[in-house]
Amino acid sequence: MKSKKFSDQILNSFIKKGFKFSEAEILLDTDYIVQRSGESFRKNLLTFEDENGKSICLRPDLTIAFCLKYLNERKEKLSKICYQGRSFQKIGEIITKQAGIEIIGSRNNLRDDELIIKTIIDTLEKLNVKNIKINIGDIGLFNSFIDALNLPGRWKLRLKRHFWRPVYFEELLKRLETNSDVDVITVDLDKKRYNEMKSLSGEDKIAKRKISEILERFDKKIKDPRPITQGKKIVKKIREFLKINCSLKNLENEILNFNKKNKLNIEINSNLIRLKKFPKYKINFNSNFGRNIEYYTGFVFEVLKNNKQLAAGGRYDNLLKSLGSKKSISAVGAAINLKNL
Repeated sequence: MKSKKFSDQILNSFIKKGFKFSEAEILLDTDYIVQRSGESFRKNLLTFEDENGKSICLRPDLTIAFCLKYLNERKEKLSKICYQGRSFQKIGEIITKQAGIEIIGSRNNLRDDELIIKTIIDTLEKLNVKNIKINIGDIGLFNSFIDALNLPGRWKLRLKRHFWRPVYFEELLKRLETNSDVDVITVDLDKKRYNEMKSLSGEDKIAKRKISEILERFDKKIKDPRPITQGKKIVKKIREFLKINCSLKNLENEILNFNKKNKLNIEINSNLIRLKKFPKYKINFNSNFGRNIEYYTGFVFEVLKNNKQLAAGGRYDNLLKSLGSKKSISAVGAAINLKNL
């Protein structure tokens, strides 16, 4: 009953903020989810077979369920929805009951990010929840930092793609630090082939590929090997970046000092600075925060009380494309965990 009371109050608060109540399917096509989210996603799904032998799963995540609904309804405009419901996973808390909000298809990211976190905080205030702490991070800031490093494109892609997998990410750093990914014999052979092929016509083909295309790829590949000291220096910068952990009011100075020390010019998402509008709350920035969910692409946050997570959310601009959209669609959302209120 307590959960139902909170749920009604929360939904009323969301609706007053301009969100429209919506419901999503509980049962989803397992193969569709796995094909677009990766085979590793399957181990977390609660699945069964229907009468035709087709694999069906209980929705593992409400955000994913509403993104699928958005795509199935072929919407191409702004959708501001609120909801309450359960998600189901094998790992961790099997059933999670949430009340949440999503903004999909808007073109004003700064306004939407601010509206999402403000709506969550205002709603918790209406429930008389006090003494909360807010943790924030920015996956986009990490990506900008990686892009600014003197690294081959494929290494930048690896680090950004696997940031959400801390154990494997650490393995990548060790490979980068020790140059264990570089085979000297293979590199020398590649260089020899590269120089031999430069004398051929760019329009000639080998295995149905133009020489010019092969040379372009070789050119990138032979530039990948790094002096042993370069890999160590880059990893040192990455580890230092991931140690940035400060109050929001000190973030600009922290990034400024980091840039000066490492001769970089990464910029803070202006929306993080706008969060100073909530001065009565303790807001902490952690560059290592937000790595637990793969689909986040930008601003991420959580609201805590007594170390219990009351709410969490963030920006996920690539999720709808991974679920079948022909293009990336701007999206941001958050949910309140009803069990922890």
